[in-house]
Amino acid sequence: MAEDFRIENDSLGEVRVPADALYGAQTQRAKQNFPVSDLRFSRRFIEAIGRVKQAAAKANASLGGLESDKAQVIVEAAQEVIDGRHDDQFVLDIFQTGSGTSTNMNANEVIGNRASELLGAERGSKAVHPNDHVNMSQSSNDTIPTAMHVAARVAIEEELLPAMDELHEALREKAQAFDDVLKSGRTHLMDATPVRLGQEFSGYAAQIEQAIVRIERASDELAELALGGTATGTGLNCPPEFPATAIEAISERTGLDFHEAPNHFAAQAAKDAYVSAHASLNTLATALLKIANDLRHLSSGPTSGLSEITLPTIQPGSSIMPGKVNPVQSEQVMMVAARVTGNHTTITVSNTHGNFELNVMMPVMAHAMLESISILAGSINAFRTKCVEGIEANRERCRELLELNPSIATALNTAIGYDKASEVAKKAAKERKSVRTVVLEMGLLTEDELDEYLDVRDMTEPGIPGE
Repeated sequence: MAEDFRIENDSLGEVRVPADALYGAQTQRAKQNFPVSDLRFSRRFIEAIGRVKQAAAKANASLGGLESDKAQVIVEAAQEVIDGRHDDQFVLDIFQTGSGTSTNMNANEVIGNRASELLGAERGSKAVHPNDHVNMSQSSNDTIPTAMHVAARVAIEEELLPAMDELHEALREKAQAFDDVLKSGRTHLMDATPVRLGQEFSGYAAQIEQAIVRIERASDELAELALGGTATGTGLNCPPEFPATAIEAISERTGLDFHEAPNHFAAQAAKDAYVSAHASLNTLATALLKIANDLRHLSSGPTSGLSEITLPTIQPGSSIMPGKVNPVQSEQVMMVAARVTGNHTTITVSNTHGNFELNVMMPVMAHAMLESISILAGSINAFRTKCVEGIEANRERCRELLELNPSIATALNTAIGYDKASEVAKKAAKERKSVRTVVLEMGLLTEDELDEYLDVRDMTEPGIPGE
């Protein structure tokens, strides 16, 4: 019905916009032009672009370019966007214009219309103009990359790093608790010289600790913002003081340090920092997959696997096999890791399309980055609380397998030589006997000598057994 729409105009002519929509003509056109998927910009990105618009209004007002009454209502409307009150008005597909111009205008129109209402004007009146006022001193070409960095850095600092810190602590605690558990080491999936279960978990903890350092560095790199470059990096239509003033406001509101990119041409034409930052997420994903895979193998069984650890029982594992329990938390981590690796490919390929003065694949890069951060944080929290914290060591099983491990014969190299030790190892494996039993049967060493050379705890420390 006609009353369900209002008529708005843009540079291409009249557009029918839903009467109750806060967005306007350019958003409506883009909505019709890109019916590609059900993927939309995330809450984090909408929050970030609201912060950019709010900071821009404050900067423009302080520099004398924007009337104080208009600036105030833009700040108020932008705060509503930041708070998530208008998320349903951000209706555009991720797969759109590669600059993100459509989504920049979506934000400009939502904030402009809401600001107009706060002034007492009607939606669509442009009492607060989406381009002239909300987008003052900006272009989509510097606003979108700025929002990309702000959103990613805030998400990393508020979601991902706290989750990683807690996982690191949980793994460190398990390393300490399992330090006395002696077990078979494995290389190439085959029996190797002994290790302590605590040493294995210390390796996992170290991987996460190192990943935290990498991601903290990545977050710092994302502190450089493109704001102030406008259309092509030259800063046309932007007061020289605007970038620093607006970015200071962003830093104050987020509690994180941001600063102007030293070279706007690089900041807008290339997304190298984004690729670098996501590379640290990709590395984390591979570390998590290794850890999750180890845990499901170590817990395999209960009768025909390794069964050296027990994972918490959190749900039935089969619709047909009664009593079956599966390592489901490891599996969700593995799938998240695969998704993050796919996102890294998306971001890497997208960065190759920084054609001349502008990258033209920014929306999908932003989506991939923020999805990776979100699912990594969620995955880590679930993995820690529902798996890692409840892991128990099966001490008897570790001892049983260790006693049959032929690689213990390695400790005899200095006493009987490699060739004779190899003979012992093969005989032990073939006859399913312990190395100690075989050595005694062959008359190679005495009980006392074996006690000295086959001190398994000593084998897990640096040095030469028997010295």
